[in-house]
Amino acid sequence: MDNMPGHAAPRVAAAVLLSCLPVFTGAQPGINEFYSASGEMHRWYFSLSDLVLVIGAISGILGGLRIYANWQSGKHHHIDAQVMGWFLSCLFLILAGTFLKALYGVN
Repeated sequence: MDNMPGHAAPRVAAAVLLSCLPVFTGAQPGINEFYSASGEMHRWYFSLSDLVLVIGAISGILGGLRIYANWQSGKHHHIDAQVMGWFLSCLFLILAGTFLKALYGVN
């Protein structure tokens, strides 16, 4: 029964899988880099989050002024879309900061 040609393929497949098993378990690429990036985020998070919020505030003020100028000049056709765009971009900045804080465990 061992000399049948159809039974050699599962043995070869099992041998290849078992020989590659130590390679798969020993190689965890990116773990050290992730911990290094996490440490950098802990050091820089609060200054970067404040910077992003200041940029968002300036962008919101400029966007509000642009919408106000369009409203006063009579360009009313896309005011609602512009207001929603600026509002959702500011909301995205706030939620992105919260997400990064949760991702890296910054308290």
